[in-house]
Amino acid sequence: MKTLTLLRHAKSSWDDPVARDFDRPLNAKGRRAAAMIGRHLKSLDFQFDHILASPAVRVMETLDEVWNGYGRRLEPVWDKAMYLASGASLLDLVHALPEDADHVLMVGHNPGLEDLTLDLTLDGELRERVEDKYPTATVAQMTLPITRWAEAQSNSATLIAFIRPRDLDPTLGPDTP
Repeated sequence: MKTLTLLRHAKSSWDDPVARDFDRPLNAKGRRAAAMIGRHLKSLDFQFDHILASPAVRVMETLDEVWNGYGRRLEPVWDKAMYLASGASLLDLVHALPEDADHVLMVGHNPGLEDLTLDLTLDGELRERVEDKYPTATVAQMTLPITRWAEAQSNSATLIAFIRPRDLDPTLGPDTP
């Protein structure tokens, strides 16, 4: 059995006049949400033995805040292929994960993370929540009945957690006018 946890980067700032989307930083709400997710992952005793992440600034800043909340820094493998990758491209990265890693955290972007979650998981209530929306700083965790990552395939994983920041603190939900 393998466990795959997907984390979408936290809310980024559109007010910062960066030249490239890749360089867009988090906004204050995103920083709060990422730290809260980190604290929640710690409270649930989530453990990771391999982390694969997009090197985009908003992902790096998300992980900094998550580790602040988690209370321990874990070093990811930074992979440019994660930046704005499609669900199919992310599945290729899953297939190439180290076989000795049993619990992997992948940190990246939508729509790829949402598409990967929907592709891998079986129907159920949590999957319906993913279909509705995969917000920023949200965690989806699934178990796969495999012994090698190369065996991961569509409609085989069980989605066991879908944690949105607004589920932990309603002020971290969508902005209202």
